[in-house]
Amino acid sequence: MEKSTEIRNNGLAVAAKPMSHMESISLGIWIKAGARYENRNNNGISHLLEHLLFKGTETRGMREIKEAIEGRGGSFNGFTSEEVTCYLVKLLAKDAELGVEILSDMVLNPKLDEKEIEKEKSVIVEEINMYRDIPAQHVHEILTEMLWPDQPLGMPLAGTPESVNSTHKRDVDAYKNTFYNPNNMLLIGVGRIKEGKLLSLAGKYLSRPARQEPVKFEKAVNDQREPLLKVAKKDTEQTHMALAFHAMNRLSPDRYAASILNVILGANMSSRLFHVVRDELALCYEISSSVRKYEDAGAFVIGAGLDESNLIKALEVIFKELNRIKSEPIPDEELNRAKEFYKGQLLFTMEDTMSRMLWLGEKIISKEKELDVKKIVDRIARINKDDIMRVAGTIFKNESMNLAVIGPVKDESGLKGVLHL
Repeated sequence: MEKSTEIRNNGLAVAAKPMSHMESISLGIWIKAGARYENRNNNGISHLLEHLLFKGTETRGMREIKEAIEGRGGSFNGFTSEEVTCYLVKLLAKDAELGVEILSDMVLNPKLDEKEIEKEKSVIVEEINMYRDIPAQHVHEILTEMLWPDQPLGMPLAGTPESVNSTHKRDVDAYKNTFYNPNNMLLIGVGRIKEGKLLSLAGKYLSRPARQEPVKFEKAVNDQREPLLKVAKKDTEQTHMALAFHAMNRLSPDRYAASILNVILGANMSSRLFHVVRDELALCYEISSSVRKYEDAGAFVIGAGLDESNLIKALEVIFKELNRIKSEPIPDEELNRAKEFYKGQLLFTMEDTMSRMLWLGEKIISKEKELDVKKIVDRIARINKDDIMRVAGTIFKNESMNLAVIGPVKDESGLKGVLHL
């Protein structure tokens, strides 16, 4: 049974998962701030602020922070997503207080030096340009904008060169003051630590009063009515495609069935798409699927890299497999194999303090209520072939289809002609 979350009197959420047999502790401060809370003018500010927190605080320089953590054998990092930002450390259990102290100092007292802001803006613009030069990644950015056009959820995480360059210190300060407050945060510790100890550390280092009510994001809107295609013609050696269908959100009762559907179709090397499109027909080198889940939206995504001459044929085969899984009951052996894969990956996650912290932290900050691993495994076990067919029928519909392609595409009209199930 995972530990329940305690809310402090200033709104801070605190959660602990003791793993007394471990030598380490992984700590995370999660903040409800990400690309969904931005607009066209400040797009990328969440990611920029995350970078800046590693540049030093009012009392510690950048090098001092690194040496304090790494000098104890630890590691630390941060990341920004559409809905959250997270700062994390992994240390020996005896250094838990140091970890909480430094993370708290970073999120509450960052220096945000104007010169460092200008320097980091240049670094991020180069990062954006680098990813745009990697078609396998850029195609998914194009796809995201197609799924949620003119909405924060469809904007790039790192922003655009224009939005990043137009962001100034006053903007960063205002954004930080709005979102980086205890009532918009979760402190979580997983490993050799007791819940009472973590609560005590939270009181010591994160007791600052909350300034205001947490900010809400703009709800996602899906008014798509027909298949959409966007081709970015580029003289690349390989053509990259990303196909997506609107799907259920992270709290949907069907989210576990969608995860098993993903395993069956493209989450590993024994999946249907990998076996047919790559192994049997040799139409591509790489093909996989994934499920994106947000608070109020989601997407089922299939990506592949292949020779341009194989693009239309590969799509025809993919659509055939999608139609087959909607209409033909999956064999028991294949369904059981998919369930065991999901179960195995979940249980492997539980073995490591950092992996478990990331899994648990994301669920708590997103207000998921099902945190008990055994209950989740039981939910997976109860999924049947009718569930898979029903969920596949819900997701794989012509009016939900989006295809993004980057490469030397010669027959765009032919592409449009195969976009139907």
